[in-house]
Amino acid sequence: MAMTAEDELTTAAATGNTEVVEELLRKGAQVNGHNRFGRTALQVMMMGSTPVAGLLLTHGANPNVADSSTGHTPLHDAARTGFLDTVQLLVQFSANPQAVDKANCRPVDLAIKHGHKDVVDFLDSLENTQ
Repeated sequence: MAMTAEDELTTAAATGNTEVVEELLRKGAQVNGHNRFGRTALQVMMMGSTPVAGLLLTHGANPNVADSSTGHTPLHDAARTGFLDTVQLLVQFSANPQAVDKANCRPVDLAIKHGHKDVVDFLDSLENTQ
C-alpha cells in the first residue's frame, strides 16, 4: 500500500522534521488529514518540537482533535510529557484546557500526575484569568 501525503506528513511530524512538514503542506497535504492509523499530524507530532507544532497550527491544524481510543487531545499529550512551550502554543491556538479524556482527566490532571509543575502552573493560571 502506497503512503499517502497524510502518512508522509504524520511521519515527518512524529520525527520533528520541520522542513519536510513544511514541504508537504506546501505540496497540498491535508493538515487535518488522517494517516492510515486514523491520526492527524498534530496528534502524532514530536511533542518537544514546537516549530512543527507551530507550522501545523498556523496551517489550520485542529488543536482539539481527540484520540479515538483514549480521548486525549494534543494538549493532553503535551501536558503529560511536560513540554511547556508546546502546551502554551496549543492554548494560543485555542486548544481547550478543560477537555476531558475517556478517563475524565483534563490536561492539567495529567501534568500533575506526571510531575510537570511548570505546565500545571501555566494551566492553572488560565483558569484564574477566565
